[in-house]
Amino acid sequence: MAIPNLKRIFAGKDLKVGHSIFEFSSPGLGQIIAGAGVDFVFLDMEHSGFGITETKGIIAGLRAGNVPALVRPPSNAYHHIARALDVGADGLAMPMVGSAAEAEHIVSCMKYPPMGKRGVALGIAHDRYRPGDTAKTLADANRRTAFAALIETEEGVRNIDAIARVKGVDCLWIGHFDLSCSLGINGQFDHPDFIKATNAVKRAAKKHNKALGRLTSDAAGAIALYKQGYDVLCYSGDLWVYQQALTDGVSEIRAGCKPRKTAGGKK
Repeated sequence: MAIPNLKRIFAGKDLKVGHSIFEFSSPGLGQIIAGAGVDFVFLDMEHSGFGITETKGIIAGLRAGNVPALVRPPSNAYHHIARALDVGADGLAMPMVGSAAEAEHIVSCMKYPPMGKRGVALGIAHDRYRPGDTAKTLADANRRTAFAALIETEEGVRNIDAIARVKGVDCLWIGHFDLSCSLGINGQFDHPDFIKATNAVKRAAKKHNKALGRLTSDAAGAIALYKQGYDVLCYSGDLWVYQQALTDGVSEIRAGCKPRKTAGGKK
């Protein structure tokens, strides 16, 4: 089975639909998610409790469905970037990217020489434990590893054109909650300042031919965002889909099962 090329997926003009994993690590997730028609998984290490060993196991499960993993590490430190890639991440969603210099640092950490400074270990999880020609393995990894820059601060919006120009940035991804907080309008996604900021990111994505991504909580919201120009849409997450389905089912049962009356006519 070929290793997924997330960089190529992001470069395509068609809609890319993802799903986020924040809570569950079942080995069956990859096949379940693939069966739903999901194009990639956003695997969170920043806000979840997932450590590197659990992340490695989740990625192994995703491979059963040949679903590429876009991992969000907890920071842009080299060891967080390199370890996420070494355990098999097909790409990284890097939080709080605020400048071109920061984006260039991330690219350098992600890519093998001569494109970057990523340390080399072969025959491990990232290359599916396969022996092979070193030069080809490194070049192939550089060609397929994707970088989504999370734009979620006022600084990131201010420097968006320079960030989008960085070679190696494949997707501009709006972190809507953090961005609204950075702008001082917590959760006010209809506020003129938030709309102005997201429009700046949209223009930069279009100008520099980058994918444009965002998390969405429901299908209607995803469709609305697609019409606005977003082409990478991450639909909800494992715990929220489960929570909503469970809540809906239990509520329907309770609503349909009225209290029984006793023989005396009392409930």
